[in-house]
Amino acid sequence: MCHGHRRHGFRRFGNREEWLERLERHQRDLEQELADVSDVIKRLREGGPTPQETATV
Repeated sequence: MCHGHRRHGFRRFGNREEWLERLERHQRDLEQELADVSDVIKRLREGGPTPQETATV
């Protein structure tokens, strides 16, 4: 029988510091996306224009 090497979760991303850096960057991206969504919700509730309505072509 041939036994393959088992990979453990975070090792594919490198060492602990790299893992932490990637997760923190991802968290910042998610926080920005949440802020954007919150802004659109606020505009819709206030009857203001949505981003699609304010975009120029």
